[in-house]
Amino acid sequence: MESKSTGRFTLGRQSSLAPERDGEPEVRRPGGIDGLDVPEEMESGIRLMYLANEGDVAGIRELLASGVDVNFRDIDRRTALHVAACQGLPDVVQLLLESGAEVDPEDQWGSTPLADAIHYNNHEVIKLLEKHGAKLLIAPMHVKNSREVPEYEIDPSELDFTNSVDITKGTFRVATWRGIQVAVKKLGEDVITDEDKVRAFRDELALLQQIRHPNVVQFLGAVTQSSPMMIVTEYLHKGDLRDFLKRKGALKPALAVRFALDIARGMNYLHEHKPEAIIHRDLEPSNVLRDDSGHLKVADFGVSKLLKVAKTVREDRPLTWQDTAWRYVAPEVFRNEEYDMKVDVFSFSLILQEMIEGCSPFSCVPDNEVPKAYASKERPSFRASPKLYAYGLKELIEQSWSENPADRPTFREIIDRLTIVQAHIAHKRRWKVRPLKCFQNLEAVFKKDRSNPSSRSSRSSRSSDFF
Repeated sequence: MESKSTGRFTLGRQSSLAPERDGEPEVRRPGGIDGLDVPEEMESGIRLMYLANEGDVAGIRELLASGVDVNFRDIDRRTALHVAACQGLPDVVQLLLESGAEVDPEDQWGSTPLADAIHYNNHEVIKLLEKHGAKLLIAPMHVKNSREVPEYEIDPSELDFTNSVDITKGTFRVATWRGIQVAVKKLGEDVITDEDKVRAFRDELALLQQIRHPNVVQFLGAVTQSSPMMIVTEYLHKGDLRDFLKRKGALKPALAVRFALDIARGMNYLHEHKPEAIIHRDLEPSNVLRDDSGHLKVADFGVSKLLKVAKTVREDRPLTWQDTAWRYVAPEVFRNEEYDMKVDVFSFSLILQEMIEGCSPFSCVPDNEVPKAYASKERPSFRASPKLYAYGLKELIEQSWSENPADRPTFREIIDRLTIVQAHIAHKRRWKVRPLKCFQNLEAVFKKDRSNPSSRSSRSSRSSDFF
């Protein structure tokens, strides 16, 4: 039976979920433990927490040998393991676990040693606790007051994953929610302690809440108060553009331009978003989805950036092949330079060319070598018939993948130019269809005349009506 106390341990870092106590002074841990003077009147359990806070391994071992309960809890139901996890003391954590400490005790606010270690970024302790079987019971975005639960919060029990399957991008699964199919992106329990991935999840969630456009995937809600955390969006069962291009190959110019306009409109909305522009930074065919009407929607904002007052951003670290689709990344991103919205224009140009050519950029080159080619100012070849690049399509692609980002057009300019191309294609198709229909109608008249000789005298006047 666990030992309890009417006292509260208030030294050092407190529970990651505890409400702030107004008026309580912050007590800092002394710089060293040599000659540590532990008050004699301190009860044994609180004394254990005190020694854990100070990192006194020898003192803890001696105290436990005297029979003190390693799972002693103070009035807040905190244990010595909570204290050591907050302070980031792996030696103390190891000793307590070896001495029989429960690995996942919850304090009165529901926080565990693992949750505390994650909150204070104590990575060695996190690894140690996970090695001993600790599981995160509290999501990193858990709020302390029910009134703070966000409006978009979805109860995970409402998500039915029965017969669920992976969507093309493996982080997404299909689920049923309130009678409809939805796409669910999970932040797996095995990576929820990864600070970078949790931050990316938060950023993506913050972006999706702001986005409303017919050419951008619709955000429906999220699970943030329990683990695993999830983002829920509309499910587009027709799949993504990557899968479509694999099945169809090169697209006819009319369809390629229509698809390009869908992408450009979605991206223009993001780039002109107020008060801060949104850079997608991972625009590639598998992040573009097809809806039931055959139109496209931009999706997956896992590495997107908000462009603030400073007109450029930079990656925190050099990219790896796991971070982005190498074949579509702009050279300035690959070189880890500052970049702006024009990185999305570069990626767009490659997608447009791929739709016309029927193959991905530098398809015979390994993924990790393609960005090096872009950085060396190489670009994919135009192999398709020149007539497929009529009305300035080739010039638009070449300008959009310019080495100098400032020379690339904006998506508003791209929309204007593609609209003109679309009008030319439609006009040309009308002229092809009209003479054909005229001849078909004329042939029908001649057939009727042959079956009715009395009508032949008026053939000439009637036939002239078709031209």
